[in-house]
Amino acid sequence: MASHNHNSVPKMGRWGRQSPVLEPLDPQPQAQPAPAIPPRTFMRQSSITKIGNMLNTAININGAKKPQSNGEASWCFSQIKGALDDDVTDADIISCVEFNHDGELLATGDKGGRVVIFQRDPASKAANPRRGEYNVYSTFQSHEPEFDYLKSLEIEEKINKIRWLQQKNPVHFLLSTNDKTVKLWKVSERDKSFEGYNTKEENGLIRDPQNVTALRVPSVKQIPLMVEASPRRTFANAHTYHINSISVNSDQETFLSADDLRINLWHLEVVNQSYNIVDIKPTNMEELTEVITAAEFHPTECNVFVYSSSKGTIRLCDMRSAALCDRHSKQFEEPENPTNRSFFSEIISSISDVKLSNSGRYMISRDYLSIKVWDLHMETKPIETYPVHEYLRAKLCSLYENDCIFDKFECCWNGKDSSIMTGSYNNFFRVFDRNSKKDVTLEASRDIIKPKTVLKPRKVCTGGKRKKDEISVDCLDFNKKILHTAWHPEENIIAVAATNNLFIFQDKF
Repeated sequence: MASHNHNSVPKMGRWGRQSPVLEPLDPQPQAQPAPAIPPRTFMRQSSITKIGNMLNTAININGAKKPQSNGEASWCFSQIKGALDDDVTDADIISCVEFNHDGELLATGDKGGRVVIFQRDPASKAANPRRGEYNVYSTFQSHEPEFDYLKSLEIEEKINKIRWLQQKNPVHFLLSTNDKTVKLWKVSERDKSFEGYNTKEENGLIRDPQNVTALRVPSVKQIPLMVEASPRRTFANAHTYHINSISVNSDQETFLSADDLRINLWHLEVVNQSYNIVDIKPTNMEELTEVITAAEFHPTECNVFVYSSSKGTIRLCDMRSAALCDRHSKQFEEPENPTNRSFFSEIISSISDVKLSNSGRYMISRDYLSIKVWDLHMETKPIETYPVHEYLRAKLCSLYENDCIFDKFECCWNGKDSSIMTGSYNNFFRVFDRNSKKDVTLEASRDIIKPKTVLKPRKVCTGGKRKKDEISVDCLDFNKKILHTAWHPEENIIAVAATNNLFIFQDKF
């Protein structure tokens, strides 16, 4: 596709501004014809850790002691995935976690470009009470490191996001993305093979027609179950900046990909063009004041999507009102409290994640110190605000010096939209109950990977005399952080990524 001059009238289409693969102002390599995709892709094994040797510790929690509770769920340890040694390579650090739509599969991506899929153990699902245990289902290498020769820039293989498509048949499809390229993967099972071909030998070589003296009826042979992951589409060369979000539309035909300054809309069947639906890039880059941090489609209305910015605003756009959504339909922003104004105000107000509720009525946004619940019918302020680690406000200076203040924490809903979860430091994660307004701080620690272990609430002491069960804010380990969490869409099963380990917890009433 030919590129257009920046001053010319942009092409328009059903979905908005047609986004040519290249633009003169943002030099990139010329688009090449898509290479032939091999039918199967094998994972590049790490010499230090092999996913096939991942620890799969299933703990029988039937006998876990019941803590005193008033009808609320308490959380129990279920499983831990990943090697338990302290020598962690950068490639093994988990970079995203995502349940599929029925919670039967759980996918993780890591900085080494690998995707690991876990499947719900049927025995644990049938047990009474039901247990949330998962086994390794498939592993494959999704992305490889690349090099942009025009910009002398390395493109990491790290998986930034994984999104599942709705399942329509026994085959599963998922989207995975690194900084530049989105890929559509097909995950399928095979337990049969065919033998006795007329034109091929058993080793796959083509037979000489002169040696074919009789016709054979091929037979079906039962083989051990094989799970194959094969790439079906590659959506590349459309982003000048790093992709931070992908989101599948409710129509299951289109998806969006967002980078720092633009959001593109793709059709799942078309790889050579996308439509630019949001572009906040200023004519003069010196005038740049904000970047896009996250974007997501509405769960039921295919024309609506939201995106958040580093200025702490969330914009809702409707593709029915205009093909180009540079002008938003609604803007959600809470005025800053003047008493909290400081040098770090703009940094900590940046929204790192936004998630619409399953009902589509609400959304949550995560900034550095808090998580907020918004009603889509009210733009002026959030209806609920939950402080995540307010005790860090006094430590913003040191957090700025060690770059922790730029950490991007994610957040998630439970299936009923009644609770929300997000991460913190020291491998703490926070669960907020919207009905009771109660919250709890829990820790994903190797000390709890024992049978019958109920997670004890953790408390942080900010000063004065420290109680026995409390931890001082000065003792928090900022190298241990929970950035990625996921909640089962139908049950109280949560997955928490802690460096190279994936913890799975479930409720115990």
